[in-house]
Amino acid sequence: MRSPAAKRNVRLVIRYLILFAVAVPMILPLLWMISTALKEDLAVFTIPPRWIPDSFKWSNFPEGLKAIRLGQRFLNTMFVAALACAGQIAASISVGYALARIRFPGRKLWFYLIIGSMMLPGMVTVIPVFRLFSRLGLYNTLWPLIIPNFFGGPFYQFLTRQFLAGIPQSYDDAARIDGANRFQILTRVLLPLCKPVVATIIIMQFQASWNDYLGPAIYLIKEDIWTLSRALGQFASGNYGTRWNLYMAANIFYILPVLIIFFAFQNYFMQGLGSMTTTGVKA
Repeated sequence: MRSPAAKRNVRLVIRYLILFAVAVPMILPLLWMISTALKEDLAVFTIPPRWIPDSFKWSNFPEGLKAIRLGQRFLNTMFVAALACAGQIAASISVGYALARIRFPGRKLWFYLIIGSMMLPGMVTVIPVFRLFSRLGLYNTLWPLIIPNFFGGPFYQFLTRQFLAGIPQSYDDAARIDGANRFQILTRVLLPLCKPVVATIIIMQFQASWNDYLGPAIYLIKEDIWTLSRALGQFASGNYGTRWNLYMAANIFYILPVLIIFFAFQNYFMQGLGSMTTTGVKA
């Protein structure tokens, strides 16, 4: 008969084997991207495909970054993503705090409207929002990609409201006894406790803004203000074919900021997801 320690080791091995089997299909596209980025032009179309190139062409990386004009477009994309995250955090925390901590007429109605708006497809707002920004004279600028985020996203507002609703009311009462007003309670007491939900918003919104292609394709005409997603999309649809090795090399650098943001906030992110599964939809 096996000892308890042996049984735990067997379960651990089985668990890791299952995780490995699930992880391999997810990692293969990334490995193929790296392999393609290191190949010669003709070696990309070799049949049968070769995972390991005969010779590693490292010059594909500087050539790919030069082709998409990485410098200015990286700054444009980072500017949009950073302000979008700041806007979503400010709006979501404010709305979430109001719905979770302040009792006012129509609070439940607003909460249900926010939940209902999550079922509204984003495509139905493209034309009216485009007309609005065109009349405001903001067409062909970065601002249409930034300003909507300062009104908050329904999902982030719902997530923040649910997270704040799970914090005991005694925190507010203790701060109010010490003379704190609502703004001080939010910024000095509750906001430090909201690191998991803030990290979740940062990761999800940064990825959404960084990978957004539809918005830049609609609003950005001048090449000087293109984002990286717009530049990569244009590079992939070249008139004379696509050099896939250069395209993959540029894509490797393109995904690095998203990976860095995720690994920097992953611990808080998992806590934020945990709060979603443990908090009910209670108005």
